[in-house]
Amino acid sequence: MAQRDSAGVMVVTGGGRGIGAATARLAAQRGYAVCVNYRANRATAERVVDTIVTDGGHAIAVAGDVASESDVKRVFDAATGLGTITALVNNAGILERQGRLDEMEASRIERVFATNITGAFLCAREAVRRMSTRHGGSGGGIVNVSSMAARLGSPGEYVDYAASKGAIDTLTTGLAREVAGEGIRVNAVRPGVIRTDIHASGGEPGRVDRVKAAVPMKRGGEPEEVARAILWLLSDESSYCTGTFIDVSGGR
Repeated sequence: MAQRDSAGVMVVTGGGRGIGAATARLAAQRGYAVCVNYRANRATAERVVDTIVTDGGHAIAVAGDVASESDVKRVFDAATGLGTITALVNNAGILERQGRLDEMEASRIERVFATNITGAFLCAREAVRRMSTRHGGSGGGIVNVSSMAARLGSPGEYVDYAASKGAIDTLTTGLAREVAGEGIRVNAVRPGVIRTDIHASGGEPGRVDRVKAAVPMKRGGEPEEVARAILWLLSDESSYCTGTFIDVSGGR
């Protein structure tokens, strides 16, 4: 689909696959120029960019570890080459192999928190510095990708990941109130059991099929279903929403 009227520039962290890739593609269709951030897998990010460009949109792939302050600054500086940043999708996140808390090493917890919490804070900070009317910006929107794990706790699997997403929920609420008068809306989506590669990182690629019976809709979700909620929260149709959460979870 060819790009229509410009909606500004969107930064999508972890944009090379899963929910991030689906969001980047849909955003381009809705008129955004997209900065597709990735940490290590350049090939997947460039495939997303190629798809967008082939469809008539504008996108770049930019490497950067969101847990690194210098990398985050570089990603946002690169994104400004596309134009004015008007949207951030704080999507980058990791989890590690399923296990109980009493089996976890401190190094694992630190890795998960560094990406999922510190990374989200750093990216939100850079977005605010560029969007806020307090800093001479013209406003914009931030959508944080949380998880239903923040509410369910993920016992026996990854309570560290769940706790990190609980922090994202609090960030969403606090930052939304902090910058509401500066032209920035901050909202979040909480995906449930979605068919992405992240389950393989937890050691169970087929996890969706195992747990889908516990979902009222009796199926796993697709990344595109989450992407549509994200784009709605960034659109004018949600202009009076900030500090809002959309659970994309099949009713769970």
